Amino acid sequence: MPVRLDQIPARAPRPAPPRAWLWLGLILLFLLLGVGLTLLFDEQALNQQPVDFWGPALGIPLLGWCVLGFGRLLLYIGQQGAADGWDQAREEDLIRRMRRGRRSQQVLSVSLYTALRESEQQPAAQLEALLKGAEALTAQPSRSVDRALRHSRLPGDMDEDPERALLRVMAQVLSDLAPILVHLPDDTPLALLLEVDSHLHESQVHLIWQKVWNESGIRQKTVPVEGSGLAALDHWLDQRIGDQALLLVVAVHFAPEQPEGTAEAVVGLLFGNRLTQTILPAIAYLHRPEQARGPSTEAVRYGACQALDWVPLEAPAIQHVWRVGVAEQQDAAMNTVLAELSLPTKPTQGFCNLDATLGHPGQASPWLAIAAATQTIQSGIGPQFIFSGGGAIEAGLWSTVVTPVPSLSN
Repeated sequence: MPVRLDQIPARAPRPAPPRAWLWLGLILLFLLLGVGLTLLFDEQALNQQPVDFWGPALGIPLLGWCVLGFGRLLLYIGQQGAADGWDQAREEDLIRRMRRGRRSQQVLSVSLYTALRESEQQPAAQLEALLKGAEALTAQPSRSVDRALRHSRLPGDMDEDPERALLRVMAQVLSDLAPILVHLPDDTPLALLLEVDSHLHESQVHLIWQKVWNESGIRQKTVPVEGSGLAALDHWLDQRIGDQALLLVVAVHFAPEQPEGTAEAVVGLLFGNRLTQTILPAIAYLHRPEQARGPSTEAVRYGACQALDWVPLEAPAIQHVWRVGVAEQQDAAMNTVLAELSLPTKPTQGFCNLDATLGHPGQASPWLAIAAATQTIQSGIGPQFIFSGGGAIEAGLWSTVVTPVPSLSN
């Protein structure tokens, strides 16, 4: 579940200390009452009173004042101790939540295929096109609809059978990841998060995946992960941060039923737990994602600031901002937050609008941006920030930070 720092109770109210002027006035009042009451019940005048008169007249009020003052002091000390205990428990809870919130994943391997990458092309050319804002979103024939629609699709023969085309691109992703996995023992557990958004039937996709996996040469066994998207990653950071298992994410957006304004993409990502994975070198760190709890500017601002705080990192340190899967209704809130935090807002300043260049990649949205951000870090560029969503106003935007691995010399 998300780490909610805004749900931590406030500090305990501090008790007011005893007021000196009040207790000085009170002792004078007690003494006057003592003398007055003693005279009231004694028939002699004040100038005729013996010395023994002053003992009870002043001593009893003074004793009462001391008892009352001691009780007030005990009450103050007790209230102060209770407040100290509350604040200490609050501080310990805050530290626990901060430690849990600042968990992150190693990014161990990445594979990304979009309309900007030919099958035999190196990823550097695709990354350069993405960073420059090369537009692949154009009117062209669709795999799932018999007419030209504005969308981007993976390179290939349009007459190719969709099942064969999907098998081919999935095989390309696994062939990119296999050389990394070969360095791991055969019994290393792999948790698989497979997200496929396509007009193909689920059973067809399942058979294609099984064939691709069996032919990939990867020796490790996979166990499916429940959930989807960054919520699944958030849950992993909460519940499985100490696992020996690696998290393998394969996200596919291919031949959707409604292709207008969409982007075909295939993404493969391999994550490792920083506490347990020591065999493979990390190429970047993916920090805990934070989802805005509403469409308002305040909610988006809180999510973005919290995502930066999980690193922790100041906003001016961000080199690129990636936008993907963001609904038009969320533009105003996102743009306001970008300006307020001094994050890149223009393509020439490091703002990469994948919605405008590629189209909406469906369930693959966050993974596409994470893959692109990781490859950008591999090229030697600094921290990356991602705004990703489900393309609908009711789906709160996710804010995510990807950072380079610190060098040993730092």
